[in-house]
Amino acid sequence: MNIKNIKQHHGRVRPLILERLQEFSDVKSKGNKEVFRELCYCLLTAGTSAELGIKTIEHLGDVIFYGSEQEIAGKLKECYRFYNIRAGYIFLARQSFKYVDLNADNVREQLVKNIKGLGMKEASHFLRNIGFKEYAILDKHVVNCLFELGVIYSNKPPKNKNEYLEIEEKMKNFANKINVYFDELDLVLWSFKTGKVLK
Repeated sequence: MNIKNIKQHHGRVRPLILERLQEFSDVKSKGNKEVFRELCYCLLTAGTSAELGIKTIEHLGDVIFYGSEQEIAGKLKECYRFYNIRAGYIFLARQSFKYVDLNADNVREQLVKNIKGLGMKEASHFLRNIGFKEYAILDKHVVNCLFELGVIYSNKPPKNKNEYLEIEEKMKNFANKINVYFDELDLVLWSFKTGKVLK
């Protein structure tokens, strides 16, 4: 993997990436329910995959809005391995999400503090998926790419907030260096590894 590979890949997938970013920007206009659904999706993808998250959130339907923790777990059990713990996260998030101000400068920190099951990566994932800019989703594929490109010196995921912010800043500098918009770079690197442009 090298910068030339990445630039060529970016040229091929950019139309689809721009389409996906526009979809993300449209989520907030669809109302609070769709924003909360996106939060639940991100709670479900942690430690699994985007594909499983998409399949699971579709399977859950509207039970995330009104179901008891047991009802959510029962529905999750039909298609998802960690059904009890994630049901608890979704159920708790219905209340705790009310304390997050999406217009605040420290919105990512608020999400990590208030939403059980949401760390820096998935908080960033959620914000990107509802149209926010300038947040890196440092999943294993992106971290591996950055390591292989020499942007960072280890392919281990960041262990804490400071490490996360440090890698995010290096990724922003790299995006500037290669002339790719930072908000496109996540999806460029992720799709380079997976062959897919998902969310």
